[in-house]
Amino acid sequence: MTSDFSRVRFIMTEPSHPGNVGSAARAIKTMGFEDLVLVAPKTPEITLQPEAIALASGAGDVLAQAQTFENLKDALAPVTLAFALTARERDLGPPACDIREAAQMAQLHLNEHPEGRIALVVGTERSGLTNEHIELCHRVCHIPANPAYSSLNVSQAMQLGAWELRYALLQGIASQGSPEGTSPSPRIPSLIVPKPPTKHPGSQPASGEAVQALLAHWQEALEAVRFLDPEHPKKLMPRMRHLFNRSDLSKDEVDMLRGVCTAMIATARKNSPST
Repeated sequence: MTSDFSRVRFIMTEPSHPGNVGSAARAIKTMGFEDLVLVAPKTPEITLQPEAIALASGAGDVLAQAQTFENLKDALAPVTLAFALTARERDLGPPACDIREAAQMAQLHLNEHPEGRIALVVGTERSGLTNEHIELCHRVCHIPANPAYSSLNVSQAMQLGAWELRYALLQGIASQGSPEGTSPSPRIPSLIVPKPPTKHPGSQPASGEAVQALLAHWQEALEAVRFLDPEHPKKLMPRMRHLFNRSDLSKDEVDMLRGVCTAMIATARKNSPST
């Protein structure tokens, strides 16, 4: 597995069926990936259930090393570009694309940013992803299935996503020459430009953890200058979250905006009648 493959994370939110978790482990391993993450599983010790182990079928290592987090925010902490895989259209949310476009975007992101990390997030078996889950992602993507019957279970959707990501990453490998230990098919067209020169560290994309910290600081600043009423916030912060995620902020940009927040809060306190 190449370093680009190791920088792709597959996240299952609130899985309840051990069989789907085992099948998902098998699905991503067959495509060369191994980073499986579970968010708030409904079944205790879900990776140790016999059905999960049986359906992993040779991917027991991926299943055994799967990480578990209490919430999606923590699971996305190191991620710099997250795709929410959903079949439902949303009135308010990140920009949408199909799964092939998402895979191509992921390849370019990893190619341009040596510290970049990708995540593909799937929802529950019954209801998919919530709006709160989608708010944490940079893009919404869908699988253009048969509109008359587009039902896929979680592991099937993850298999298709893993295949598209594999294909896009192999295009990138083919365009750069095959590194030692890899043998991409000569039939895969080389459509991706070679890696650009290394950029200044501050120009690298901000992690999910850094963006979430910025949002908390931003909310504090907006409340300090009385632009945001915490008692009646309406949809201001979700819209701000989508704006920041859509902007693909760099580390330097996050630091700059946090400096703005600090100045706003300091000025508001200085001018407050109570001080």
